[in-house]
This record gives sequence, structure tokens and C-alpha cells, in this order.
Amino acid sequence: MIAGLLAAVALAVCYPPPVQAPISVPFAQPACSFCPGHRGLEYQLSPGTPVQIVAPGVVTFAGMVAGIRYVVVLQTDGMRATYGMLQTATVSRGEAVVAGQVAGYGSQRLYFGLRDAADHPVDPTLLVGRLVGRARLLPANGDAQRRAPPPRLTCTATGSMVLPV
Repeated sequence: MIAGLLAAVALAVCYPPPVQAPISVPFAQPACSFCPGHRGLEYQLSPGTPVQIVAPGVVTFAGMVAGIRYVVVLQTDGMRATYGMLQTATVSRGEAVVAGQVAGYGSQRLYFGLRDAADHPVDPTLLVGRLVGRARLLPANGDAQRRAPPPRLTCTATGSMVLPV
């Protein structure tokens, strides 16, 4: 947990979420490298939900492991993002990707994990923001409504820099 918090503060970034869905299994820091834990977030999805890349980088792996489809991206910021339990992948190994690009389509669940440059798991909860719409008044006199401004990305890590969405 402390290593993840230090990584979050050191990086001071706020990634957009890979999907707009509820988290069903939170990050659980293992006590040691080989101890049990949950080294990422698990989202509950509707099958076919597009899964978006959270930061630019290069795909280092796209394939099956023990019957489960994964995409791994080495991000330009040095972090490694893993997108797992995909129904299909739309990117391939060696491909340069950008934030917001579709990595694939989810099944009923999505695993999303982050690792730092030293290959330690980092709590994504500290770095993945949420999109928050701004409250606004609606005309009471029947005038046409103005288009709402785009939602803002907010993160829980102290001092996070908001990346454009």
C-alpha cells in the first residue's frame, strides 16, 4: 500500500478509467511477492463493453494465458498496464497505442492492473480517476438547453495531475 501511494504521488497522474463500470473486486496488497492478494481492480461489465487504453505506450503482450485473454501495455510513463479477461483484443504485440484507444472488448468482468518500473504492483485506485459531470442549471422558461460541458477527470491521489480525456 505504501509503495503504491508513493508511486501515485511520485507520478502525480490521473488516468481515465478503462471502462465506465462498477469495481467488483478492489486491490488487495499481498504481504509478500508470492503471497495471496488481488494485484489490480476487477470491474463488473456487460459483455461487449469497449475497454480503453488509459495511457499511451506499446503493447508488449496480447494473447491467452490459461484460457484468459490479456493485453499488456508498457506505458510511456514507465508503468505497465494489464487488461485481462477480455472477450476479444483489438491491438497486437508491438503496436503503439494512445489513451482512449480500444484495447478490446470485455466479457462479464475486466481485470485492470498496474506495475511500476521495478515490477511491483501499484494500487490502481490511487491513479485511476472517475469522470464527474458538472452541476448546471436548466432553463425554467422553456428555452433550449445548452450542451453540458465535458466531465472532469478527478483522482484520489494527493497532488494528481489531471490528464485530458
